This record gives sequence, C-alpha cells and structure tokens, in this order.
Amino acid sequence: MRVVRVLGKFEPGGAQLALLRVMRALEQRHGVVAELWVGDASVEGIRLARRYGVRTVAYRTSRVVQPVRNLQWQLSDRFAAWLAAELPKADLVHAHMVGAWWAAAQAVGVTTPVVATEHNQVNWPAGRIRSLRSAAGRIDRFYAMGPAASRFAAQAGVRAEALRPARSPIAGLQGRPTAQLRSPRLTFAGRFCPDKGPDLLIEAIALLGRPDLACYLLGDGPLLAGIADRVERSNLSAQVFLPGWVDRPWTYIAGSSVHVVPSREEAWSQSAVLALGLGVPVVGTRVDGLAETLAHSRGVLVPPEDPVALSRALAETLTGRPPIDRLAGRRYARHFSCAKVADFYLTEYEGIRSGAAPARHLRQALPNIGKGSSQLSRSIPGPVH
Repeated sequence: MRVVRVLGKFEPGGAQLALLRVMRALEQRHGVVAELWVGDASVEGIRLARRYGVRTVAYRTSRVVQPVRNLQWQLSDRFAAWLAAELPKADLVHAHMVGAWWAAAQAVGVTTPVVATEHNQVNWPAGRIRSLRSAAGRIDRFYAMGPAASRFAAQAGVRAEALRPARSPIAGLQGRPTAQLRSPRLTFAGRFCPDKGPDLLIEAIALLGRPDLACYLLGDGPLLAGIADRVERSNLSAQVFLPGWVDRPWTYIAGSSVHVVPSREEAWSQSAVLALGLGVPVVGTRVDGLAETLAHSRGVLVPPEDPVALSRALAETLTGRPPIDRLAGRRYARHFSCAKVADFYLTEYEGIRSGAAPARHLRQALPNIGKGSSQLSRSIPGPVH
C-alpha cells in the first residue's frame, strides 16, 4: 500500500515527530510506502524527516515557519493547485491539519480515498467553519484529536459515521534518564508558544519556592527568548534550564519527580502520556482532551490560567499528595506504542480502501483544480526535496 501524507506545516515539534514515527512503523511492520508532502516547511523540519528516512517534498521552505500565517491554518487555492499537479499516485491520501485536508479535498482525484486528522482545537468563527462544508463532506474518514477537534469536525460538516478518535504514537516508554541530570527535578516538554503555557509554569515555579528542585523545560518556539529573560529576571537561572528542542524527551522525563503540562489549550498531550507511561506524576490543566487523559486519578488537574493553583498542585504532588494511580497511567500509555498505533492505522486504511466510500458522490461538487490548471501551476514554486 502506498500512502501519501499531506501536512500544512512541518517543523520540529511533537505532532510532526509522532507523524514520522508512525510512518516509519507502518513501513517497517507492514510495508506501507509513505511520502510526506508539506505546505510550509522549515529547514530543520526537512532535516528531521530525512533522519527518519521519510521522503519529503515541500511547497515552500524557510528558516523559520511564520507561526500564524502558514498553510496549517490558511485555505490556499494555490497550495491545492500545487498538490493537484504534483502529488504522486497513491492508494490513499492522509492529510493533517485543516489547511492540508481542505487542500487535499480539492486536489485528489475522485477514485482515491482521502482521510484527515485534526490535531488542534480550531477556534474559528461559525461562518468560516461552515465554509469548509464541501471539503469536509468529501472526506472518507476524519480522525479528531480531542473533544474540541471532534466538535469542530461536526460543525464543519464531517459525516458522523466518518468521525473517529485520532491516535498518536508515543516513543520512549522504556526510556532511561540521562546520567548528569539533577534530582529532584520537574520537566516540561512542548512548543514555546502561548497555548502551551510555559510562561504560566515559570510563574508557578517562582511561587513554589523550592530552590532544590531542578526544572528542565524542553522545547523551542517564539516564546523561548522571552521565557529565558523571565527566568533570569525571576532569579531562577540556577534551577531552571532550557535545553531547546529534544527529540528524545524521555531522557529527561524518566525519573522526574513531576511532569507539568500547563496548557491553555491541549487536544491530547504526548508528553503527558509519555510521563504516565514512565510512571512519572503528571500535573496538567483541565482543558479539552488533557482533562480526559489525566482523569480517573491518572494525574492531577488544575484550572487553566492559574499559576497559584498550579504551584499549589506541584507542591502537593512533590510530597505525595494527592494519591495518583500510576499503574492506571502506565496501562493507558501502553495503548499508544508506535507498534499499536501503526497496527490501528493499517486496519483503518484497509477498511477504508475495501469499503464503499459514501463521500465519493459529494466530490463532484468540489472545484476542479486538477492537472488542467496549468496557467496557475506555472506560477507556483516547484517542489523542494
């Protein structure tokens, strides 16, 4: 089976890394040939894909992907036209994030199944969401990462029978910590951007008053410089460390005293599930899918946007209160091993290909941006390998 994946934005990050891992697992376990076609890619993103042996073709590349105006969020006819002209023949196309699945719905021929995954909470006005209806109705299977993404899909017009919970692979469940790390330690792993809440965590650490606690905040992003400055101004430089983006976060999280997910929005936290699988106590905010991940005493939940409550929960967790069901956390995390997620998607893909595709008849109503769009295609940048 040949699966072509389409992604609106590709740079080093948790969702992108998970995508590469599941692509590699599908190829190694089941011989599924995969290629990655990207709207906006950073140079480091392309290098990361090469390290995983994934052939990647980009519509446009840059040193840093613009955080808001990129093809993860934009509905671009030009990107759709480029896909229509350049995508190779595939047994199935799997597009990730709204900008990519919208474009794939325009570009892919009517005989090829198209599936979509939405990884994020999409906070668009109702009118803009309704504008997605023709594309959403063309999707054969839609995987939603978290309750908010599921509600967005339904509002966009995805058929109820096409909607499924998404799964993301977690690597490092048998990980061991790097030897030189300090203990006790707190860990965070995520994009340094407002929705992940690293600024709230710095404030909570300052309130905690535990100079013996080493805090390792893994990640990169637009807030990194501001966070580093805030660490210095808060006199936390001796205990808060910023190693940058790390593709093996379990080498820090394993053996931690507490792992923190202080997000303002979080459909499903890979770092939280990794920590659960390693038996590390997790403190997170009561938002979207994270509230479900840490439910049933698997972790500790606090209100979002409340560094005082977060600091208090950290203090209590570090002293063993409240009780956390670490065995339940490990059991939950084992469902998301790379092997199990690859097996899940193989079964899904085979079922989609063999079954009748009730969305196919809706495809005829979509704009024809196919191979005949030569005038538009001539002005579009060529692929970058």
